[in-house]
Order: sequence, then structure tokens, then C-alpha cells
Amino acid sequence: MEIHQLEILRELGALGSVKAVADTLMVTPSAVSQQLALLQRKVDVPLTRKEGRNLVLTEAGQVLADAGAAVVNAMADARDAIGNYHGSTAGKVSLSGFHSAGQAVFAPLARILAAPDQPRIELSDEDVAQQDFPALTARYDLVLAHRMDHSPRWPAERVTVIPLAHEPLDVALPAAHRLAGKAALTAEDLGGEAWVTSHTGYSPADVLSAVAAVSSRELNIVHRINDYSTVAALVATGGVVGLLPRYTAGPVLNPDIVLRPLEGISTRRRIDVLARPENLKRRSVTIVCEALQEIMVGLVKQG
Repeated sequence: MEIHQLEILRELGALGSVKAVADTLMVTPSAVSQQLALLQRKVDVPLTRKEGRNLVLTEAGQVLADAGAAVVNAMADARDAIGNYHGSTAGKVSLSGFHSAGQAVFAPLARILAAPDQPRIELSDEDVAQQDFPALTARYDLVLAHRMDHSPRWPAERVTVIPLAHEPLDVALPAAHRLAGKAALTAEDLGGEAWVTSHTGYSPADVLSAVAAVSSRELNIVHRINDYSTVAALVATGGVVGLLPRYTAGPVLNPDIVLRPLEGISTRRRIDVLARPENLKRRSVTIVCEALQEIMVGLVKQG
């Protein structure tokens, strides 16, 4: 078996299609298919199967892909022994972040890493459903991801998880709202409100489902918006209430909005950095991680 074939199998497991693997590795789809076929000839059990229009891994294929990841990790250890590449502090590091985290940390990160001897960061925003964050590690050195406390854990057997913050989602109210004077709110307080929230499958729509269950009232959801800056703008107009993150919403807040904690319902989300284990062997990547941790500590203190 060739290492590059195992890498292709691993990427297929993460990305779910030959075209996505080809785009990530910057080769043609036919080249990916050819290498998968060569690998399949060396194994007695099927490694892939069709699922709709996608090509996905069988259980045997996933086992081999995970073993291949260990091989890739071992190769990274070998490169680390040389020291020139992994020891460099000025290497290029690609980072993706979901929108609210990007608004809060990208600019401070760029300022911290502005010196010539610091890593060169390439930033991108990726607003995906929670279950899709791990796959982004196939395309980026580091991935800022979030998940609610009650949602499934990240696949720690495939990605390394670096915790950054445990952030509550607070109720965002117009400053003149009748409930703005309360120190904290309950589901019963909010049962009759008009809401702006995210699309189904994204947070905080799942939190609102809990609000509806606790209050035993069907919620009046007027707007479905994933972008928190737009949510804040709509709340400020006075027509709706919403949910905004306590620590990372600073860039979108204004005096026309107040945040109040929601009691009796779990509203906390975990903000983590996800990465392939071999990427964290590079000093340039760990420098970026340390800077992200420093920025988040500051945001939590401000919150």
C-alpha cells in the first residue's frame, strides 16, 4: 500500500465524494478514482460503497483509513525529527472559523501575528452544521468549531480537540423591552415573544425547541437567520427577540440591545479548535493555537 493512497482513502472518509477529495488534494477526480482502485486490488474486502451520488467508506474502509491516519502521523513524527519544517515559527497556517467566532477573534489574531517572524495565517469563514466541522480539518490546518453541550462529541479518534471556551447563549432583547429590567429570564417569560433564530440544524434553533417544550407553547419564529450581526440588527429594531453568544457577540452588539441569561435550560456551547494530529506537530500551528487561547481568555473576562 502506498501512503498517498491511504491519504486519499482518509480524505474520502472525511469529505464524502471523489470530487471533494480531488479539489482538496488539487488533482483530478480520475486520478483519485485510479488510486482508490489500485488500493482496492490489494485488499480482499470492499473499502467503499455508493450512497446516492456519493462514494463513502465501508466499515473496513474506515478501519484502513484510520490506520492510514496513524501512518501519516508517524511520517509527521519523522519530519519533526528533522526539525527544519516543524520547528519554523514563520510557516503558513490555514484557519477556518464559524461566523460569530471569526467576527470576534480574526482581527485580534491578525494583530498578534503581525510580526515578520510569526506564522502567516490564511483565514476563511465556514458556517456549517455541527456534524460537518470535523471534515473541514481535511482542508484547513485549524478549524474553529462549536457544538452544544447536549450534542454528540467530536470524533476524538480522528481529530484533536483543543477547548477554547464554554459559552452561554443569552436572550437578546431590545433595550426598551418589558423584560429588559429582569436580571435573568425563564422559558415562561418568553413564551409569547416573536423570535429570530437560526435555520433548523444549526444553533440556537435547538435551544428554542427546549424553550418551547418547557413553556408548553408553540414559538412564534418570524425570521430564520444564521448570521448573528443580522440577528442583532433585527433585535435592535424592537420587533423580535433572539439568542446571542455572551463572549463572542461583542462586535455585533449596540446600546439598543441587552443580553439576559436564560435559566432552567442548557444554553452553553463549546468552542473548540479541531485539527489533524500531525498538523499540531508544527510549531507555527501551535503558535496560532496559543494565540487563539489568549484571545478567548480575554473575551471571557470581558463577558
